Amino acid sequence: MKIGALEAGGTKMVCAIGDENGQILDQISVPTTTPDETMPKIIEYFKDKNIEALGIASFGPVDVNKNSPTYGFIVKTPKLAWANYNIVGVMRQAMNVPIGFDTDVNGSLLGEVTWGAAQGLTDVAYITIGTGVGGGILSGGKVVHGMLHPEMGHVKVIPVPGDTYAGKCPFHGNCLEGMAAGPAIRDRWGAPGHELVDKPEVWYYESDYIAQAVVMLILTVSPQRVILGGGVMHQLHLFPLIRRKVAEKLNGYLETRELADLDSYIVPAGCNDDQGIMGAVKLGLDALAEG
Repeated sequence: MKIGALEAGGTKMVCAIGDENGQILDQISVPTTTPDETMPKIIEYFKDKNIEALGIASFGPVDVNKNSPTYGFIVKTPKLAWANYNIVGVMRQAMNVPIGFDTDVNGSLLGEVTWGAAQGLTDVAYITIGTGVGGGILSGGKVVHGMLHPEMGHVKVIPVPGDTYAGKCPFHGNCLEGMAAGPAIRDRWGAPGHELVDKPEVWYYESDYIAQAVVMLILTVSPQRVILGGGVMHQLHLFPLIRRKVAEKLNGYLETRELADLDSYIVPAGCNDDQGIMGAVKLGLDALAEG
């Protein structure tokens, strides 16, 4: 079985062919410039691959409501060339195969649930912390959408005492993305995170804001596991800091088997950074099954 997978990111579009076991058989990357420049290259890649279905996990916000007239569109986005772009419609016309569609972070969530660090679980939270911050939630075995889809990267966080940074987000200032995403680290400290490993003050603030988000998720959607992915989380020394601060912030309020072992509860992504493209394969498989 050959399933096409498109992980549509703001910087690059990853195109791949996968199978029903989540194996990636072939993969290329195309720079994300404008639809007129980028989409023909994507179509050219897939057109002779004899795929049975296609999964698209896209940056957004996107419209994932199948009853909406703009289903399959990238809607309002800072990448203005892609605003109100019908990415599903264009690919459906070009490929004429079933297409599954969701957000990029929900794609990563699906990759982890199907083949990664959350296999066998029904309630999972996934947060990606990189160029931006996004989150996906699996509740009762189903990905949460709602009126649009969760945008937990933009929840407000409480400033850590002594932190005078106003936040990088142009919409909300000191939201989670504004305080903890890669661009916020660079803006605040004058260097990217991988050059600041030996500066404990960087990770003191970073771990606190991420821990606030994890606690919010624990108290609202009660996940069986929390997975943290994205480029910032390549700094694995963050994990013990986050776990310790989550325990401090919960302050013994909840007692569950999962929370008794935070090392197994708050974990890195388990798909070797392929969770997004593997999740797109899963979206394609689901679309094929639905007919």
